[in-house]
Amino acid sequence: MRRYGKHTDEDDIRTRPNRKGNRPRTNIRPKHEDAAEGLVLTVDRGRLTCLVEDRTVMAMKARELGRKAAVVGDRVALVGDLSGAKDTLARIVRIEERTSVLRRTADDDDPYERVVVANADQLAIVTALADPEPRPRLIDRCLVAAFDGGLEPLLVMTKSDLAPPDKLLELYGALDIPYVVTSREELESGDAADRVREHLHGRVTAFVGHSGVGKTTLVNALVPLERRRTTGQVNAVTGRGRHTTTSALALPLSDTDGWVVDTPGVRSFGLAHIDPSRVIHAFPDLEPGTEGCPRACSHDEQDCALDAWVEEGHADPARLYSLRRLLATRERKEGD
Repeated sequence: MRRYGKHTDEDDIRTRPNRKGNRPRTNIRPKHEDAAEGLVLTVDRGRLTCLVEDRTVMAMKARELGRKAAVVGDRVALVGDLSGAKDTLARIVRIEERTSVLRRTADDDDPYERVVVANADQLAIVTALADPEPRPRLIDRCLVAAFDGGLEPLLVMTKSDLAPPDKLLELYGALDIPYVVTSREELESGDAADRVREHLHGRVTAFVGHSGVGKTTLVNALVPLERRRTTGQVNAVTGRGRHTTTSALALPLSDTDGWVVDTPGVRSFGLAHIDPSRVIHAFPDLEPGTEGCPRACSHDEQDCALDAWVEEGHADPARLYSLRRLLATRERKEGD
């Protein structure tokens, strides 16, 4: 074996020739300090439409990001051709830290979570009061996902000309969730959009709801220049709607600095990824009462300290009932 002294000449060291003639691999990645900032507007089969300054740019994810995927609402750094011209493609080289994440799974047994939208401030849960009938369990699940992901909920009830909203308002009254009630006539006249728009100023709002509730119709009224080609129709036999939105899409509001994110209609909202211990953070009036709870308390068991906390008058009993209803929603089917 050849040995080298202290004063070896680098030319004396044998190196293995590179048969391919290309540069050897390295773990050092470029910092892309000159990358442009962008906002992901929509994702379609690996191609991402991003807003860079005042133009839309088509981009793809750089290999160096690995399995990390960008979703609608992500703030990203891009390099390459940023002209936005036809047949050009930029690269997303960095995904900035997210302030909030709305996630769901296909069902409660599915370990794979899907990020629906990132960096949204608010989740507008759209439900029809009739045709199709409201599904409180689906609303509960959306609320849990919103609280877990750091989004503030907004309840939008449509088709009030077919049924009154009293029952739903009573069910969610203790949660102090802001709400808007609309009718089909108000949607057509634009009055409904005006009242919903009051809750959207300066915020990024994701709209979610199952098919046929009027979600996309409402988004079309809010952003008339970005109308979708079709709106949903409800099946008279099943009561279910037909999907008209196939991918999430971020749309700017024309008369405010807010954004609307239209998401595909959902038939289920799995919560396999949710840690129940985080839901209590959405109940600041109840959270101090958990200090006396046993370790890993589910807040719905015999030794839970919240019962005594509420009995002592520190919080409204209806709030505790609402918390436990939301925590138990993973154990109930959405159609119950």
